[in-house]
Amino acid sequence: MPDLQVDGILCLADILTDESSVEAARAEAAAVVAQITSPHHTSTQHLASFLESMHDIVTALIKLCESASCGEVFLLASAALANITFFDSMACEILLQLNAIHILLQACKDRQRVDTPYSKDQVVTILANLSVLEPCASEVLQEQGVERLLLLLGENPSSPNPSEVAACERVQQKAAVTLARLSRDPDVAQTAIQLKAVPRLIELCRSPAERNNSDSVLVACLVGVTDGCFYTCLSFCVFFQNSE
Repeated sequence: MPDLQVDGILCLADILTDESSVEAARAEAAAVVAQITSPHHTSTQHLASFLESMHDIVTALIKLCESASCGEVFLLASAALANITFFDSMACEILLQLNAIHILLQACKDRQRVDTPYSKDQVVTILANLSVLEPCASEVLQEQGVERLLLLLGENPSSPNPSEVAACERVQQKAAVTLARLSRDPDVAQTAIQLKAVPRLIELCRSPAERNNSDSVLVACLVGVTDGCFYTCLSFCVFFQNSE
């Protein structure tokens, strides 16, 4: 465990923000940030000093996501960002200002950066946490993010590896949660309906195999078809009646 005194946090910030630092060094710093901001890390003595460097660290991490040369670097940077968005809403506001939705959704199209369910898990975690902010909906629409969320709803493991299966479940669950939150915006809801999001959510509810037999995905999809905009709920009711 790294030294979590104030100077330690400042050192991490210095490495991340130093553009002359090699990518490997910045990736290692991102890994440390991910570690100390993990929800499973119980110590809070470092958080006050971390918050003082919040803007610089978040800015450096999203830049690292954008410029990452490989999947490992992207995973470390996005994991740190995902953890940070859990414990301070200011991080989400900073990310919106930094055009993070565009950067993350573009990264999802790049197999060199987002190449595993683990990376997609980090991306959709960040999107889920950003989706509580009102400006997020219009930015997701602009970046065709609803289409991406629907693709993430179909995430399946390439092997029976338990950790990969669990990562796919988290991706599906968080994609459904994000879609539900964003669909409270009528424009997002209308786009989701046009893209047949509701039938897909219903399919995930009805077919355990489609959701990797995950109860958490089931609950998230049920929320997706009942807790979004009125239009989404209406579409669900009509589809359900017609399918009986």
